[in-house]
Formats: sequence, C-alpha cells, structure tokens
Amino acid sequence: MSGIIAIAAALAVAIASIGPGIGQGLAAGKAMESIARQPEAAGEIRTALILSLAFMEALTIYGLLIAFLLYGKI
Repeated sequence: MSGIIAIAAALAVAIASIGPGIGQGLAAGKAMESIARQPEAAGEIRTALILSLAFMEALTIYGLLIAFLLYGKI
C-alpha cells in the first residue's frame, strides 16, 4: 500500500507542476513580446506578469502540499 501512496504523491507533484510550468512559459513569452511591441507599457506588463506568475506558482505548491499529505500516510 505504501508504494501506491508514493506513486500517488509523485503523480500529484508531476501533474500539479506541468500545467503551471507550461503556463508560466507561455505567459513570460507573451509578456516579452508585448514589451517589445510597446516599451512604454513595460512597467504595467511586468507587474501583471509577476502577479500572474505568483498565482500559477501557488498551484504548484498546492500539489506539493497534497504530496506531503499523502506521504504522511505511509
């Protein structure tokens, strides 16, 4: 049973980090593209980017929390 819980914990971290990882890459790329097109709006774009990256990172941390909870049941 402990092996199944370990696999579930690994899957929780993997699945929880794949989506935000892709999203962060796309968001950063689009932000750089936007700054290149409108350099005068760089401050506002950067602020929105940092805020959205923080929210995406929170999703990954939730997956890590679930993994720790599952690991505690072993």
